[in-house]
Amino acid sequence: MAPIPWGKFPTVAEHQLARRWLQFTANIGRAPNTIDAYGRAVEDHLRFCAAEATDPLVARADTVAAWIRNMLDRPRTVGHASKGPRQAATGLANATIQQRLVAVRSFYEYLVEDGLREQNPVRRGQAGRGGRRPRQGLVRHIEQAPWIPAEEVWQRILAACAAESLRNRLMVTLAYDGALRREELVQLDVEDFEPAHRLIHLRAETTKSQRAREVAFGSTSSQLFVTYLRERRTLFGRIDGPLFRSVSNRNYGAPLGPSSWSKTVERIARSAGAARLSTHTFRHLRLTDLARADWTLDQIAQYAGHRDLATTMRYIHLSGRELAARFHRANTTIHADRERLLASLLEEP
Repeated sequence: MAPIPWGKFPTVAEHQLARRWLQFTANIGRAPNTIDAYGRAVEDHLRFCAAEATDPLVARADTVAAWIRNMLDRPRTVGHASKGPRQAATGLANATIQQRLVAVRSFYEYLVEDGLREQNPVRRGQAGRGGRRPRQGLVRHIEQAPWIPAEEVWQRILAACAAESLRNRLMVTLAYDGALRREELVQLDVEDFEPAHRLIHLRAETTKSQRAREVAFGSTSSQLFVTYLRERRTLFGRIDGPLFRSVSNRNYGAPLGPSSWSKTVERIARSAGAARLSTHTFRHLRLTDLARADWTLDQIAQYAGHRDLATTMRYIHLSGRELAARFHRANTTIHADRERLLASLLEEP
């Protein structure tokens, strides 16, 4: 059976049906991050049910609605303790609530399929296709455009990166060049690289979509890669295996984990004064730059590893200034054409 860190989800672990469901979900090959998110979501739901003295086997839609209300009203803090005073806020983020509803819907669907419930109390939204009216899900989805740093901010970010170690600088350039997700980056292996063609072969098991793909890297990454391999061999005495390794005394030589990369980016963000910088920003910027370079939507989706073009559309956007510049260029061209046609009125009949 696929291993699950049950200590993170004690309520799920103690609930026989929830435990069976999460183990089933892990056994069919869901990614570890998905299992972690699903486990935390159902853990939260089960705790709410226990507080309401409600058995999930008989929970109705009103119980789910009360749980949603609890998440919307729940006090929380925003910001990082190391970045200064933290501000109080109300309600979990819309994306978090959406994610938890997906997980809990999956749990109840499992109970329905097992014949333990007649209906799933977590209503699913439906698109308006075939002439049907669309049906709204339990919580309206709020679409936030991904943050893309302006050029001045990007220069500050790169200046902060320049003070980082060789390993971290290489991680930054590869994250951007390959539009890599955090988990894809930290799981890179030396043998995944084809330096002669500046290609990275991403293995299916390391990607979110569980599909292999290829991405490219530039000359800066190529030079940093060669230099880092020399340093890495000096430090650890080997050149094969996981590319990025820890230099901390506690985990010396061990493969670098996702949380280590997140902490590195948080440090860069503080140094650059770019609070919105995240590990995903490099991916967002790269995909947006490909759109600026007139790549087609299909090409960008293939590079990003997206199954659905709608997902790619959420990542690709141009800044307000770029849109304004394009508008004015188009308007100038149209105006010139209009003036040329109007000029015919200057001629005497």
